[in-house]
Amino acid sequence: MSGHDSSTRLALLGGTPVRDKAWPQWPARGPAEERAVLVALREGDWGGFPLPNERSATFAAAFADRHDCDHALCVANGTVSLEVALQAMGVEPGAEVIVPAYTFEATASAALFAGCVPVFADIDPETWCIDVESAAALVTERTQAIVPVHLAMTVADLDAIGAFAETHGLAVLEDCAHAHGARWRGRGVGSWGDAGSFSFQSSKLMTAGEGGIVTTSDETVLDRLHALVNCGRQRPGAAEPAAVIGHNYRMTDLQAAILEVQLDRLDRQHEIRAVNARRLRAAIENIDGLSNLRIDDRVTTQAIYQFVFRFDSEAFAGLDRDTFVATLAAEGVPADGRFYESLPVSELLRPDPARYPAWSKAHARSPAAHCPNAERAAYRESVWLPHQLLLGTESDVDDIVEAMLKVQGSAADLAGLESTEVERLRQARSAR
Repeated sequence: MSGHDSSTRLALLGGTPVRDKAWPQWPARGPAEERAVLVALREGDWGGFPLPNERSATFAAAFADRHDCDHALCVANGTVSLEVALQAMGVEPGAEVIVPAYTFEATASAALFAGCVPVFADIDPETWCIDVESAAALVTERTQAIVPVHLAMTVADLDAIGAFAETHGLAVLEDCAHAHGARWRGRGVGSWGDAGSFSFQSSKLMTAGEGGIVTTSDETVLDRLHALVNCGRQRPGAAEPAAVIGHNYRMTDLQAAILEVQLDRLDRQHEIRAVNARRLRAAIENIDGLSNLRIDDRVTTQAIYQFVFRFDSEAFAGLDRDTFVATLAAEGVPADGRFYESLPVSELLRPDPARYPAWSKAHARSPAAHCPNAERAAYRESVWLPHQLLLGTESDVDDIVEAMLKVQGSAADLAGLESTEVERLRQARSAR
């Protein structure tokens, strides 16, 4: 390390970071959000009852139209949206639901909350979305649905999934929590399956702090959704009354007021991210040890919730992925590695057999789901950069690239350090 000056020495080891200025703020907000909330506040019609309230109905109609669906219904959050969508699609308690192994735990836990059994398919190593061949090997007489996840900045192969579902008579629920505004062959995600589920949690591409929405073009699904979300109350004019005990999963109109403005922002934000993502992808192609995910040509509008790429430790003096991420963050580039785990071994997904007996039955059949592509992505390869890093300028992108190259050039200085020591250095730097 003695040969490095402060500009080339890694910030984690006392050098000057590549970047010390702020990134674009998230959530994006401004006078338009302030006006919308103030109007709703003054009018006093804040809640979600009667369902849908005026603002949530207006927003839901606009969101459905944006995604080429006939209907949408606002709900409390993106986990709830998955749960009630499965129930509204008619997936029965005890049924098996195929989900990708590499996604947030809510994709699987929502199936459990709906009384179903999540069964884990591996992912495509090029896109990190669900691999249809892996899913096909899991189909049994108990399988009733598949939940493809449009992950980070990719879209699952909706053509292959549609054909697969038709062959096996399965319902399709698209998990679009990362994919607001994305389009596959010119048509909105969330419109290809029986229903689509979106999240408005704080980090998402549109946010009201929390919230979710279910899209569908099926009137029967819509009728059931209303009852499930609104304490069992029927949708006025429902063609098929749904005899269910519903929850109160309604969204407030204060949230809907914010989301109307967020929807107006979405297209311009997509444009900015797309330009900066192209610049970053091109740079990564020229950095040994880093590689891009494959973006299918049928993705006609890309949604970039997180910019995700692969890391290969061999080109970084043997550094493991987590050390690379910590070192990159110390250089001023927010990054994550274990953003998601492989669900079959996730510490957040440990259902109690007494509470979820169907889970025990599934594991008696397949006690140790092995998903090597998901495990490799989760624990060795994946690097996640939050989408707001791409809402700035070309200079911001260049800072990201400079930080990556700096880490690569000085990676040998970290050789031999234990991960606990790297974490101690990272925390010490953050505390300054």
